[in-house]
Amino acid sequence: MARLVASRVLDVPDFPKPDVLFKDLMPLFADGAAFREVVDGIIAYHDRDSFDVVVGIEARGFVVAAAIAYAAGTGVVPVRKAGKLPRAAYAESYALEYGEATLEVHQDAFAAGQRVLVVDDVLATGGTARATLDLVERAGGTIAGFTVLLELSFLGGRERLSPRAVHALLTV
Repeated sequence: MARLVASRVLDVPDFPKPDVLFKDLMPLFADGAAFREVVDGIIAYHDRDSFDVVVGIEARGFVVAAAIAYAAGTGVVPVRKAGKLPRAAYAESYALEYGEATLEVHQDAFAAGQRVLVVDDVLATGGTARATLDLVERAGGTIAGFTVLLELSFLGGRERLSPRAVHALLTV
């Protein structure tokens, strides 16, 4: 799986600002066979019966979460940037490698104890992931798993999420 993801990542220098090397996974999403293999691999890793709903983190996490939810026959819940949700929401602010941001999830997004698989494209410093995992729990969900397609290990995100488990398809 790591080789598959690595073969579909493009490096984009100086995005979204100078001295940042952006890892673009859009070529993976555009390759139907490869994307299907990744989605099926994530579901197999977590066991389809271990989660009730999938959370995707804005924005590329939406792509992965929707595909997993469809393939697994579950629902999907978006975690959005501040001000994008129409109903009462919990908010969590965090620092990321090139600025600050706030994420939100609807307060009624999960039934109490609902098992939630959280997915995103990249794990960098862990700020986005930690905020999302905290939001899911505040909203009544139980974390069943956390998966990213690509982990940038040199930024220490996994350590910031400890003791929560992180599943990464590719770690660089």
